[in-house]
Amino acid sequence: MARTHARPPRSAGDRVRAAARLTARTAGRFRRAASHAFSASVTTTDPARHARPVRPAPRVPAFRGRFAGQGPGLPVLAIAAVMVLIVAMLGVERVTGLSVLPDRFIAGLRPPPKKFPVLSGSPPTQIAISSIDLRAAVHDVGIAPDGSIAVPDTARAQEAGWYDRGPTPGQYGPTVIVGHVDTTTGPAVFHGLKELRDGDEIEVTRADRKVAVFEVDQVQRYGKDRLPADQIFGDFSRPNLRLITCGGRWIGGETGYADNVVVYASLVRARDG
Repeated sequence: MARTHARPPRSAGDRVRAAARLTARTAGRFRRAASHAFSASVTTTDPARHARPVRPAPRVPAFRGRFAGQGPGLPVLAIAAVMVLIVAMLGVERVTGLSVLPDRFIAGLRPPPKKFPVLSGSPPTQIAISSIDLRAAVHDVGIAPDGSIAVPDTARAQEAGWYDRGPTPGQYGPTVIVGHVDTTTGPAVFHGLKELRDGDEIEVTRADRKVAVFEVDQVQRYGKDRLPADQIFGDFSRPNLRLITCGGRWIGGETGYADNVVVYASLVRARDG
């Protein structure tokens, strides 16, 4: 048997030198990325982003003022120095495990405190919410003639409809699933949404047999003419879910109910079905 030698523990000096090397590499990547930020067109093949096309970055015209041709100037150099310092301190934190920067300086630079998976594209086939005893099939819906998201036919009122122009469950962005609250004969698929509470879990089974598990963040009710479109459809910070149905006072006619109930949920884990 070959003899093995234990690796000696790293000293504080070794850790600092490792942090310095990591900082140099990170700062180099940051500078290279910044040099291309205003000259390269931004493109993406991620199917999670097809609902929100990314425009090329605008070209920045050269500055022709008093200090043109005299270098970047003190303000620019000061900002660059601060950015390099922050990158360096993040490198030290990564190597040593010590927190050396105030939170207000690095908002958005550290990863979110709660990790989450990201799944490839696959349409939903079923939704289940045990807290309100809901289990239903999910089929695709598109856009209605008036430009709104279509809803399932009344003959399929016990099924939910996935908006097929948006992300699938587990992709970055809001997966939108809609459903009726009731019919002339009784409750429909999403009748119990208003009873959901923060922390309740929603399981969405996909065509690839993976199950995306979401956790309810909040349940809101809005007048149909006051839906916050950006809040509902514009959050691409992580994989999330929106369940939408009718609620509030019955008006009748083409309006039906006066309000919409919207459930906001975030992906917390995934498992095989």
